Amino acid sequence: MDHVAQLLVELGLLFTGLSLLGLLARRLGLSSVPFVLVAALAVGEGGVVPLATSEPFIEAAAELGVVLLLLALGLEFSADELFASLRHHGPSGVVDLLLNAPPGFVAGLLLGLPWQGALALAGVTWISSSGIVARLLGDLGRLANRETPAVLSVLVLEDLAMALFLPLLVVSLAGGGPMTAVAGAGLAVAAVALALLAAQRQGHRLGRLLSSADDEQLLLRVVGLTLLVAGLAQSLGASAAVGAFLVGLALPASFAERARSVLGPLRDLFAATFFVAFGLSTDPAALVPVLPAVLLLALVTTGTKVATGWFAARRDGIAVPGRWRAGTALVARGEFSIVVAGLAVAAGLPELGPLATGYVLVLAVAGPLLTRFVEPRGRPAVPRSLA
Repeated sequence: MDHVAQLLVELGLLFTGLSLLGLLARRLGLSSVPFVLVAALAVGEGGVVPLATSEPFIEAAAELGVVLLLLALGLEFSADELFASLRHHGPSGVVDLLLNAPPGFVAGLLLGLPWQGALALAGVTWISSSGIVARLLGDLGRLANRETPAVLSVLVLEDLAMALFLPLLVVSLAGGGPMTAVAGAGLAVAAVALALLAAQRQGHRLGRLLSSADDEQLLLRVVGLTLLVAGLAQSLGASAAVGAFLVGLALPASFAERARSVLGPLRDLFAATFFVAFGLSTDPAALVPVLPAVLLLALVTTGTKVATGWFAARRDGIAVPGRWRAGTALVARGEFSIVVAGLAVAAGLPELGPLATGYVLVLAVAGPLLTRFVEPRGRPAVPRSLA
């Protein structure tokens, strides 16, 4: 079989397998992320059936996956929503950071990682999975629950913090000292503030410039602009993902809704490819030695996430059952923990790969199961109009 034929066959089998895994995950009421990671482990380094021919394509597509994930994330929020979240739930965001990042940082140092690797592991343990949590709330019928705004506010603040954390991490991994890293974070703060200001004052003009009645034209314009900004951000020593996030943030809400619907299938395809690429780089045998550390870290940060949700819900005057639901809903880690770990692995810290993979596998499954378990302790979902 020639090279092109083998490439097409491998990709065809891969995407078909991902489809079947997605169906299985949906039937079980779980996220597809852990299923994709396990499948990638089976076909990656040290796996059963390595994908030798298609691996270069998958690695390139994975870069696009990160960019599209962060673009979609930016499209989810308007500047007004972000400012409202900062005003009301800023303390919840601070508690989230103080409770969930230090366990990862301390664990990284105890496991012998350099401080840059420990910083990356802090990001892995800090950020909940917006995708898993949003899907879980919908599946359980909790979108109208009184505690849900508190949960979503914590997720919004985490996602905004990602735009500041990623440049800090990228500069650190590149060998910059602490002051250089802080300077990079300062530039990121300025860039986010500029994007928010542009979204408030000029976003409608950018929306008109990119808008088109033809879906193909809209897709090409938005993706083209995003890749240009992401490439520029990467060349300036920041993160391509942050550049993509700022593009999504700068677009007006009226345009963002249609852009999400057009970009959705493309984002899902390349995001799945990103998870595959991360799994390909991890040797399954390397998971066994770190399993005790993974389980201990998962146990500790499950408790800290529950405490975070409890605190945020209590600020909104939610009763104890709702605080339990809010806390357990935030436990799952997923796509952005893998993004953070992927940056560290690409920068020459491969030992972080098995840790992050095992950690996400455990909590992407345990989080949804835990929040389903506490449901009987709470009251049935009550629409906010009746609460």
